[in-house]
Amino acid sequence: MPWSFEGWNGTFKRDQLQRGFQVYKEICSSCHGIKLLRFRELTAIGFTEAQIKALAASYDIEDGPNLEGDMFTRKGLPSDVIPGPYKNDNQAKSVNNGAVPPDLSLIIKARKGGANYVKALLTGYMDPPPGINLRETEHYNRYFPDHKIAMAPPFVTDGQVVYADGMDAKISQMAEDVTAFLAFVAEPEMENRKRAGFETLLYLVFMTLLFYFTKRKIWQDVK
Repeated sequence: MPWSFEGWNGTFKRDQLQRGFQVYKEICSSCHGIKLLRFRELTAIGFTEAQIKALAASYDIEDGPNLEGDMFTRKGLPSDVIPGPYKNDNQAKSVNNGAVPPDLSLIIKARKGGANYVKALLTGYMDPPPGINLRETEHYNRYFPDHKIAMAPPFVTDGQVVYADGMDAKISQMAEDVTAFLAFVAEPEMENRKRAGFETLLYLVFMTLLFYFTKRKIWQDVK
């Protein structure tokens, strides 16, 4: 499917990114982290500083050591990395049948097919065809390699989230929105990079024309 952020002049849709963050926070964050994103970077998707401070403060962050050498817990700050659901890999394994759910910070970059694959995977769950046997911890997904995936379907019905902007939260919409958000997480500087690239090209074109006409002016009387 076409994504707004694709192409040399692609941009993110702020309303979609905010919906995607809501889907991540209410559904995906129970198993997956985004350890490369800091709260303050959410200003780029349209959140105000006050909203980000309130969001960060809703998390308890382990910090330290203090002067006594002990770790302590404090309220989150905008400069903090958004914490994941588990303290360590062993804790993750203990509640996920021995598997560690992948961090989603770079999942769009890490998977062949990028955003299209991630959205397809999120909406690709179905009952297994006849003759396909699954373990109790496996699920059938027509887009996953070998079609057997340990991750349970994240979306099982429409309306799992109530969007703040009133958008109808169908499964396909939730999958599209959270995929767009994960594309932002993977490359939050994308728009600045594309803008800088375009401005650089304009500068190079301008300088090329300037040097060309300067050369013609200087050498016009030379035969």
